Amino acid sequence: MATKSSSSSKSSASSSAPLLQWLAIALLIVVVDQFTKVLVLNNFQYGDSRYVFSFFNLVRVHNTGAAFSFLAGASGWQRWFFVALGVVATIFIVWMLRRHGHQRMFAWALSLILGGAVGNVVDRLLHGYVVDFLQFHWANWYYPSFNIADSAITVGAVLLVWDELRRVKRG
Repeated sequence: MATKSSSSSKSSASSSAPLLQWLAIALLIVVVDQFTKVLVLNNFQYGDSRYVFSFFNLVRVHNTGAAFSFLAGASGWQRWFFVALGVVATIFIVWMLRRHGHQRMFAWALSLILGGAVGNVVDRLLHGYVVDFLQFHWANWYYPSFNIADSAITVGAVLLVWDELRRVKRG
């Protein structure tokens, strides 16, 4: 009986080690995201824009919606909808990381998405909107502003697709 208990705690400890690694990566994304947003909030007024390169500005905009300001014009209910969606996504991603933490690219992708989702949920809880500040443009065309959390989610999504394409190619 002691042997079974000992082996159970070993497998539990070994399965939590990768999970902690992936959660640490997600936490790093949240910290960097929130740090950059605090810098923007402290140094920019709403609507300010600072030229950096001919194709890039730092700006301060508030997004009450989701990607590309989806539902930004809604009456306020979307704040709590996106917070709830972020909480559900967080629970699901942590569950997936616990089960598949040994699949490195998949776990990297999930960690980046988790960090980005939590970073934007923190904004919604603190401010009621997401702080966006990175703006790319060319001539008179402006890509919608975004932030570090959005970047992490995008890179994570690309890694998920890449990982799946590799898996299909092997299988």
